[in-house]
Amino acid sequence: MKSYAIMHLNRHVATIRGDGSCTVYFPRFMPYNLYLERAEAGDLDVRMNNLNNFYYWCATRLLTLDRKYAKEILNSLGMKQAVTDKDRAEIAITYHALCLTDVYWVRELREKVTYEEINLYDHSLSDAFVDVALRGRSLTAQNAALLDRRDSAGDLATAGVAPKAWIRRDGAFWLLKDGDPREVEAELMASQITRCFDVEQVLYEPEDYQGQRVSASRLMTTKERSIVPAEFVEVYATNAERELMDYVRRYDLRGYHMMNIVDYLIGNTDRHWGNWGFWVDNQNNRFLRLHPLMDFNKAFHAYDSIEGAKCLTTKENMSQKDAAIRAVKAIGLNQIRALPDDLARFFYYANLKIRMRLDIMFRMRLDVLKKAEEAR
Repeated sequence: MKSYAIMHLNRHVATIRGDGSCTVYFPRFMPYNLYLERAEAGDLDVRMNNLNNFYYWCATRLLTLDRKYAKEILNSLGMKQAVTDKDRAEIAITYHALCLTDVYWVRELREKVTYEEINLYDHSLSDAFVDVALRGRSLTAQNAALLDRRDSAGDLATAGVAPKAWIRRDGAFWLLKDGDPREVEAELMASQITRCFDVEQVLYEPEDYQGQRVSASRLMTTKERSIVPAEFVEVYATNAERELMDYVRRYDLRGYHMMNIVDYLIGNTDRHWGNWGFWVDNQNNRFLRLHPLMDFNKAFHAYDSIEGAKCLTTKENMSQKDAAIRAVKAIGLNQIRALPDDLARFFYYANLKIRMRLDIMFRMRLDVLKKAEEAR
């Protein structure tokens, strides 16, 4: 293995060497899910752990094979379908482990390249790759010849299972999400409902891509502000002998409660610890607050009972209903506008009876939370 510099913008944060030894120059600017430890001479276990941790961190910056069209994406770029963290890390390093989530990247130790030269925010993505990422279609020979690996880096590093692709429009990045038509419609409907509540959120808008409806959302990160998933903060908290909720309580307990309220109302069953997290100020790499709510394509699941699914954002074993009631008692419901009377017509099912059942369940859940608010 070569030696690498772990970079934050143009700051050389740490060096990891081929033998597993490392030097951390700016601990405060280390990635939240990367732990490196100084190894004394002959301390093989520590050095091996450093290498494994570095491999894992790089691997998290590459799509997983359960992503729809992952194999087609990798094949189009001539990359192997890597399974191990080491293999995945090697792929990520070929595009400097860049992503549109944060401003970290990797370069060989003596490589002469700056963030300004390679960052994804300033260098346009290629529309030639959208068909591969969103539809699983092969690149034409002409497009393959013109495609730079950086052009596809944003798609390679985007997490999640549903097919998705980044496009640049009027100087801004937009994420198109496809997949099961029901999931596309669920995300769009959930986004409309969530706008009736005072919570920071990613707005999902309907768009047509080659005759098929997809959801479109604008990129929330910039060179000034990154996001870090709760699962990464959990790694950081464990190494600091703290709890994830310590940071939630300190920086944005209200946002956390609103997340549990909204997820209960819309029946979102996919709020795992990679689907929520913190906004980070890139000037000092410190938390600001929870980032906007996102990813609603699993809304209206487990929607056949008033209790909802198990709440995924609490360590306690409780239902989404109980978590939402606790949230309302703490901060109120914070509904800022009325929902339309004809809500049922927006649901994605063609069958009117099913749409009416979903409408009834939503209003029953909303009534539960209104009663909890009245009892505060």
